[in-house]
Amino acid sequence: MTRAIRVFLVDDHRLFRAGVRAELGPHVTIVGDAGDVDTAIQGIRQTKPDVVLLDVHMPGGGGRAVIQAVHETLPDVRFLALSVSDAAEDVIAVIRAGARGYVTKTISPDDLVSAIGRVHQGDAVFSPRLAGFVLDAFAGDLPAGVSSEDPELDQLTTREKEVLRHIARGYTYKEVASRLFISVKTVETHVSAVLRKLQLSNRHELTAWAAGRDLL
Repeated sequence: MTRAIRVFLVDDHRLFRAGVRAELGPHVTIVGDAGDVDTAIQGIRQTKPDVVLLDVHMPGGGGRAVIQAVHETLPDVRFLALSVSDAAEDVIAVIRAGARGYVTKTISPDDLVSAIGRVHQGDAVFSPRLAGFVLDAFAGDLPAGVSSEDPELDQLTTREKEVLRHIARGYTYKEVASRLFISVKTVETHVSAVLRKLQLSNRHELTAWAAGRDLL
């Protein structure tokens, strides 16, 4: 392993981030860390790491929201999910969003270092049981109750999803424009498109819709 690989950590537990830093420090270069979705998005855009090691469940939309917000503008950044969850729906959700791998927090430090290196090289990395979920998803044979698609969400562009999440969380159009570095007019255009595609009437319905999909 080479310390030339630049890694960004995303997890809402500060002590866990500190522990991962201590374990990975001798092997990779940690360029930053964050404990929530918005801070993670800003930090990743500023530091442009090679690999983002991120938790799946966090306040503000979780790891999937981070991937969706960053993937379009920084396509070279690789994402490796690191979670306590081994649920099929969590694995499928982050892979669909663009993650290159998914390992659980029971992984050993040496294996985690190896997984980061492999993801950086472009490989897909999964714990053996989780790899089965992914294979089942591509084969159309998911566990009961797990869907491989969200047709309503999938019809939105990445930028529309990003605007949706900010509006649903209560930001004004001006605040959204400032945070996403776009004009207020562009925000208005995206919101109109989101409401039309989702057949919603106002931001209150939009907020309820987003909450039902863990996008807040």
